[in-house]
Amino acid sequence: MHPNYHFDHDDGADDGFQDEDFSGRPSKTRLKKQMHDLQALGKELDEMPAHRLKAIVGMPESLLDALLDLKRIRSHEGRRRQLQYIGKIMRGIDAEPLREAVASFKLPGAKETLALHTAERWRDRLIAEDDAFTQWMGEHPGTDAQALRTLIRNARKDQATAAAAAAQGAEAPTERKGRAYRELFQQIKSTLAAAAAAAAPDDADDDQEDDDE
Repeated sequence: MHPNYHFDHDDGADDGFQDEDFSGRPSKTRLKKQMHDLQALGKELDEMPAHRLKAIVGMPESLLDALLDLKRIRSHEGRRRQLQYIGKIMRGIDAEPLREAVASFKLPGAKETLALHTAERWRDRLIAEDDAFTQWMGEHPGTDAQALRTLIRNARKDQATAAAAAAQGAEAPTERKGRAYRELFQQIKSTLAAAAAAAAPDDADDDQEDDDE
């Protein structure tokens, strides 16, 4: 029997407390299942090439480093320990974007799907969060900062206008999101595509070096 892989609920009168102890904290059984699920997610992320991992928006640097380290580990025990460490990191973050990235990777046309989702996520963040602009420029310093600021500002104006119209019960305009909204998306998508194309050969070389070791 392998308790780390199966966590069945027991039948009984205390079913209401099977996932939490009396203090309201998650039970050991629930925590073990969570760790098992996160380590399984870590294995799926390990199947993705390095440049795809780097393209996941919002991934903490510590997690990315841990996943890249996992790719270089060959011993079974070393990989097991590293996956445990990766699971612990993921306990403190929202793992849903990681699951979406894995799902997109497994689907036909996964590369294009993930690229679109990544561009959409960046677009939404740049419109909603001022700090996202600084992060974007740090990752893509070749971007025309002034042009990007203008697109973001205009996209926010279009979004505010659409929201005001909706609040008043008015019909949405034909171009509901506005030209700036679409142009911002295209700018992000093209920049990410160029970055991925530039990184792909380096990642292929790294993978080949790992295979030669």
